[in-house]
Amino acid sequence: MVSMSPSALPDGDPAPASGRLPASALEGLADVDLGVYVHVPFCTVRCGYCDFNTYTLTELGGRGAHGASVGVETYAGVALREIDLAREVLGDRSPVVSTVFIGGGTPTMLRSADLVKVLDGIRQRFGLVADAEVTTEANPDSVTPESLHELAAGGFTRVSIGMQSAVPDVLATLERTHDPDNVARAVSAARNVGLQVSLDLIYGTPGESLADWQRSLDAVVALAPDHVSAYALVVEAGTKLAAQVRRGEVAMPDDDDEADKYELADEVLAAAGLGWYEVSNWATSPNTRCRHNIAYWSGTNWWGIGPGAHSHVGGVRWWNVKHPSAYAARLADGASPAHARETLTAGQRHDERVLLGSRLVDGLPLDQVQSWGRRAVAGLIADGLVDGPSALSAGRVVLTRRGRLLADTVVHRLLAP
Repeated sequence: MVSMSPSALPDGDPAPASGRLPASALEGLADVDLGVYVHVPFCTVRCGYCDFNTYTLTELGGRGAHGASVGVETYAGVALREIDLAREVLGDRSPVVSTVFIGGGTPTMLRSADLVKVLDGIRQRFGLVADAEVTTEANPDSVTPESLHELAAGGFTRVSIGMQSAVPDVLATLERTHDPDNVARAVSAARNVGLQVSLDLIYGTPGESLADWQRSLDAVVALAPDHVSAYALVVEAGTKLAAQVRRGEVAMPDDDDEADKYELADEVLAAAGLGWYEVSNWATSPNTRCRHNIAYWSGTNWWGIGPGAHSHVGGVRWWNVKHPSAYAARLADGASPAHARETLTAGQRHDERVLLGSRLVDGLPLDQVQSWGRRAVAGLIADGLVDGPSALSAGRVVLTRRGRLLADTVVHRLLAP
């Protein structure tokens, strides 16, 4: 799970109402893969730890503020307006779409028919490559055998299920409302219609013991998913969890505890045949890795549809207005929903290549690192953070398990003059 719709929007340069991109961003557009991210901003309940740009229907006034134009029932039609805009802006030089990822929020609060409608809109306006990867996130309680069958028949290939934990007390602390037993039912139903299955986990929840985490990992292995994402809990400013920590009601997640849990996850998942391919992601084979997220980490192009969604094309990054009402209103007026944008400098693009590329199992080519970063590699090998043979023989910076735990330290040393 990689969110392209964080709750806080950065500052930036004004974005034109037309959404038009500079000519430089469109150069070579046809030669770079294009992904589409669709953000569905609705949730039944707001989890205390969540910092994504999401809203309960109560917060939106039932069907949504300013009428049903931003409600669950009609959101697909609003999203299609931005897909129309994307096609107009990218023009005939746009490649067909390689990956689609519908995230949230809880995308499966929308009817399966509406999710398929959005996918059909992308297919009709851009086309999809023959082996396109099409994913939706889902809560275990928000899918049925019938809804998953409709998604598979409509062209979806993967479902990413928000399991988070197998332990009821941990789920309660996270304010996750699903029945843990429904994870197995959702996995079985997805498999029965031919969908690949990914499970999302969170570790480091206050009160979660190592035995609790082992129980969650054992439950995952028993379900034999194609893919697992496991993220350390982060206390984001402005969340309910942050307020609870500030008041002393729950403890701040402990770095050493999270490190122990990461190492346990890597051991258990590797023993079950799931190999790491990005610091927080494991898959049964290269064919079951999340190609959409790899595209983010590789710096290719994607267009983010929805309130607060971020996009990147040709070195230009932009982000949409946050609130669903403002988003819908902009599109209804024929304007781009972009709030602001920035054109990345050569230095920024280099730093991002190092930051993201070093997190992948294939590693970062040493020739993409500045001279001072290359000089730092010997010390990183000596400290056990970077794999020696990969650097010396293959010319690539590949993190060891310890290096994955200290990935930010590795990046800092690669980038520091």
